[in-house]
Order: sequence, then structure tokens, then C-alpha cells
Amino acid sequence: MIELPCFYSLSSPWAYFMGPQLEDIVRRHKVRLVLKPFDFQEIVPRTGGVPLRTRPPARRSYHEEELDRWRRYLQMPLQLKPKFYPEKVTDPDWNKRPGWMVIAAQLQGLDAFRLSHALLRALWAEDRDTAAAEVRIRIAEENGLDGRALHAAETSDAVQQAYRQYTRDAEAADVFGAPTFIVDGVRYWGQDRLGFVDRALDALRARQA
Repeated sequence: MIELPCFYSLSSPWAYFMGPQLEDIVRRHKVRLVLKPFDFQEIVPRTGGVPLRTRPPARRSYHEEELDRWRRYLQMPLQLKPKFYPEKVTDPDWNKRPGWMVIAAQLQGLDAFRLSHALLRALWAEDRDTAAAEVRIRIAEENGLDGRALHAAETSDAVQQAYRQYTRDAEAADVFGAPTFIVDGVRYWGQDRLGFVDRALDALRARQA
């Protein structure tokens, strides 16, 4: 089975937008999606990305314009200034914890993609604080999962080792933004590149047939 790695952060609005499109691609191509939340704050400045908070005002305002365009185009609800997306980060792990929960679900063979999209939707469309343990637990339970068990697993050796490995993988693959997909060794950055991912998977399957 073809593996489709997805490097991303559980604070990315573009990772939220990717949800329905990526789900369709995974279903049609029958690929194994591997969600790889990674330490965005550590890696992206080293690989050439520019985190939103460090961009000049002109680029930040354009970011909002793009979000507005995409939310209307995709017909997906989104708050341009979500209540719990911090303007100034005081908790360096605020967006890592939801990623750890997703990894915990994935390692247990659960529906990690559904949980991931629910956590992203909660932050960007529902004004819920996904950095708070009780919120994550509730979201997991709303999606048929054992939220308390997943929360307990977030800091387990297995999850933390996977998170560190995904972070190393992201740097090794020169990932500088989220989401980034890898098909046959080629990077595709952004949910707006999923059309190219789709075609690349078609070509890869044809070569393997």
C-alpha cells in the first residue's frame, strides 16, 4: 500500500481546510495516510519558513484575506481571529498537545484523521481551546474515542518518541510549512496543492501497476 505522509501542525488553518479534500484523496487512492504532527516552531525557522507572528503587517493582513477567500470557496466555517489562537505565545506546548493526542490515536490504530480534523475545527471554527486537556478529552469523546485514555497517552514514551521522529523527518525532508505532503519523495506544500497530490498518486499507482 502506498504511504502518504502529511507533516503539519495542529494550529494550522490550512491543515483544517485540507480535511475534506484529503479524506477524499485517501479514500479514492486507498493510500495509508500517516499524520505527522511536528515541532513547527523549532523546524520551520531553520528550513526557511516564516511563522505568522513574525511576518510584517502586510503579509499578516494578506494571510487573513486568503483565509477569507478559502473559507468562502470551500464553504467551511472559520474564524479569522479565533479566540484561542494566541497573539503572543506564553505556553510553548500549546499546539503540541493536540498533536500528541493525534499521534496517540494513530499509534493505537484509531481514527486519528477524524480526531485531527475535529481538533482543528474546534480551534478555527468553534472557538474552543484545544490547548486545554478537558477540551481535548471532550472532543475525542464527541468522536467516539476514549478521551481520557488518549490524554494519558500524550506524554507516553511512544508518543513523544514518535513526535521527535516526525520532527526529525520534517527537517530531513526540508519541510518549511504546513501542511506538507510527500509523494514518491516529492514535496507538496499547502492544502491548495492537493490537486497535484491527487495527480502524483495517479502517476505513482500507474508505475507500480
